[in-house]
Amino acid sequence: MSQNAIVEDPVGAPSMPLLSATSITKAYAGVPALTGANLVVAPGEIHALMGENGAGKSTLIKILAGVVAPDGGTIAVNGETVTIGSTKAAYRLGLRFIHQEFNVVSTLSVAENIFMGRFYPRRAGLLVDWASLNREAQGALERLGIDHIKPSGNLGELSLGDQMLVRISAALLDDAKLYVLDEPTAALTRDESERLFRVLREIRASGSSVIYVSHRLDEIMALCDRATVLRDGRSIDSGAMANITHDDLVAMMIGRKVEEAYPKQLKPPRKALAFAASGLAGPGLGPVSFSVREGEVLGVAGLSGSGQGELIRALFGAARLTAGTMILGDLPYKPSSPAAAWQSGIAYVPRERRAEGLVMRRPIFENITLAHLKRQSRAGILLAPRRERRFAAELGANMRLKAVGPGQDVIELSGGNQQKVVLARAVAGNPRLLLLEEPTRGVDVGAKFDIYSIVRELTGKGTAVILVSSDLPELLGMSDRIAIMRQGEITGIVEAASIGEDDLINLCYGRSPGMVA
Repeated sequence: MSQNAIVEDPVGAPSMPLLSATSITKAYAGVPALTGANLVVAPGEIHALMGENGAGKSTLIKILAGVVAPDGGTIAVNGETVTIGSTKAAYRLGLRFIHQEFNVVSTLSVAENIFMGRFYPRRAGLLVDWASLNREAQGALERLGIDHIKPSGNLGELSLGDQMLVRISAALLDDAKLYVLDEPTAALTRDESERLFRVLREIRASGSSVIYVSHRLDEIMALCDRATVLRDGRSIDSGAMANITHDDLVAMMIGRKVEEAYPKQLKPPRKALAFAASGLAGPGLGPVSFSVREGEVLGVAGLSGSGQGELIRALFGAARLTAGTMILGDLPYKPSSPAAAWQSGIAYVPRERRAEGLVMRRPIFENITLAHLKRQSRAGILLAPRRERRFAAELGANMRLKAVGPGQDVIELSGGNQQKVVLARAVAGNPRLLLLEEPTRGVDVGAKFDIYSIVRELTGKGTAVILVSSDLPELLGMSDRIAIMRQGEITGIVEAASIGEDDLINLCYGRSPGMVA
């Protein structure tokens, strides 16, 4: 397809593409990331860019953003062939990018982050006009219907969801031709996501376009007009969403049909208690009491800020408790630190793999063995890199980790494979209790199934799991029971098999099941 090809816009009238990328190629150290990929975006449409982790989506976005240069192919904007040699060049062409990983400065204010890379309003051409800066930032926030974030407040004090809202507001500060959003709702609540979708539809109605990247297929089906699917660096298919089913998208992305989204239990949970907590309390938490059996998955649901993160961190020894007791197996459990939790047989997969779970510029094997160095060393003293590599290679094979080898730096892996490294470290010690916080955030459908299968294998062996997730279908599909959290407390625990998504949402809001929102 040539860069000047005529495409059909969402309402059926032919028009010149707003953006077309044709036969794009890119290789890293001789390993191809893109092999003749094509992407055509019409004016006034929301276009889904889909594919598994490692399919080439991030590389294509970086090329459009001017972050990396393609090895071949052409890019055209409004029919004119262009060279995007820098981020400034992309900006001048009217392209705006909201990347999955936060590009923020936590020590600066919200307004300063919104205006990052732009000229601050000034008085007399010299002094920063802080009042105008905050006022214009407030206007950008209000476009998303945000009234709880103060422009003058410190960004680092905000939740991850609010930080993402600030990043989105920054991209919407001025009118652009094309907005590219990479997993924008991964840290957002349901209501925050709906506000974002409203703004994206307004952008479409104004004649500008959106490239929307997400692994949440329900969002894609409801929001997008057309989709382009990449697999192994190639364009597999492109077409109108009206002609594509959910199963079609999955099959195009992974090259096969998936008969079920969630693997079945290998064994039912045992009667023996694996963990119990009574009267736990601390900053933003409590009192909380619950228990989980061996081989059971206890899901934790709640609106953003309801205390799920505080609970997980308290269980892992990363947050201070002011009251309460815990029992792990038959023994009292009171971790003084995360290291003590690891030694007790509790493993943790954090929600932010890059910031909290990985040493990005170190190899895979070092990241996997980081919590198990004593076991992988000689006499518990000297490190044994060969032993570490073998250990990591075996775990990687069990995880279906796609990598050159255990010596490859983690930063070179796709998001889904990075998550598998974090999970490999967690399961390496055969934990008695596994704490999962948003374990499939930003992970494609194929890698999700792999992660779910690993969880099922662990529970089949008797490992207890506490699963915190904002993905309600995931909670319902993987949990045996679900604890509902509101304002730091557990307000109830329900059987996952006896409840639907709408009822679960109602419970999170404090409403009775069956109520109409």
